[in-house]
Amino acid sequence: MIRVVLPAHLRTLAKVDGEVALEVEGELTQRRILDALESRYPTLRGTIRDQQTEKRRAFIRFFACGEDLSHDAPDAPLPDAVARGAEPFLVVGAMAGG
Repeated sequence: MIRVVLPAHLRTLAKVDGEVALEVEGELTQRRILDALESRYPTLRGTIRDQQTEKRRAFIRFFACGEDLSHDAPDAPLPDAVARGAEPFLVVGAMAGG
């Protein structure tokens, strides 16, 4: 079971409280997590990544095991601790402003 933490506005949109637990088949990657998340919560389609290009939306970041994974390739393997469920995959709304 993969643990995913969403920012408050996406939890509200998906109507979930706290972490989301997902079953992900095959090698664990950002793409597979996001595919499973959007499949289970269709209201999230297009909010985290563009539906056409599948590129991460501006002001959305991905973290796991204390590392910023936002610029990693979508099909790069994620840390083993995330695959085991020991650490969550974090979807974070980035801050902007001055």
